[in-house]
Amino acid sequence: MKFVRFIYEENERYGLLENSSIALIDGTPFGEYRITDETVDREDIELLYPAPFSKAVCIGLNYRDHAEEFGLPIPETPVVFLKPSTSALSPEGVIEYPEMCHRLDYEAELAVVIGKTAKNVREEEAMDFILGYTIANDVTARDLQPKNGQWTIAKGFDTFMPLGPYISDEVDGSGLMITSRVNGETKQKSNTSNLIFPVPYLVSYLSHVMTLLPGDIISTGTPGGISGMQKGDKVEIEIEGLGILRNTIG
Repeated sequence: MKFVRFIYEENERYGLLENSSIALIDGTPFGEYRITDETVDREDIELLYPAPFSKAVCIGLNYRDHAEEFGLPIPETPVVFLKPSTSALSPEGVIEYPEMCHRLDYEAELAVVIGKTAKNVREEEAMDFILGYTIANDVTARDLQPKNGQWTIAKGFDTFMPLGPYISDEVDGSGLMITSRVNGETKQKSNTSNLIFPVPYLVSYLSHVMTLLPGDIISTGTPGGISGMQKGDKVEIEIEGLGILRNTIG
């Protein structure tokens, strides 16, 4: 199923995306829900980011080529940082270019969406706690990153976590093509099979550190090929089976 979130008749609703139409559901995919007989046309609504999260737990340097392009050693344990809920941005939304930033980068990432509360989960059980996958853009003020000694400022601005367009439970996150484009030019191209720390390991590892709540995001890291963006640029991130996340820089 492909879950979407949107505003319909002035109310936030969830639905199931089926080709060009959306079947409305009563409830949310993070609890009990019922599929209704009511449908809306995809073109008649504006999608919201699909998972309102309490936290986005992000993994740095989780592709070997990305670590190598920064001249950093391959990590022995996951490099973890958080993005606040205020960084979330919907598909087609505008990424704000902060005044204090002089280089703004895209980072194409596979995002895991937690479906139920996860605490001290064993790796072999991790998939039972995943609702599905979506696309994330871990937008980064690159020039601020080394100045702060940590990554919260460089990655925590409002609009720095675009997500969407939907959550799918129809794909295997261990082998998906992942691509980013800026103004139509391909910048990154890899496969999630190249993750250093795979999804089940990350869910288990993180759940032993912090309780993962329904809707929380684990953004699994970006491959090599990052570069800067300018105001007016259009950035697209495409992951096999998960559609295309499109945003502009404003």
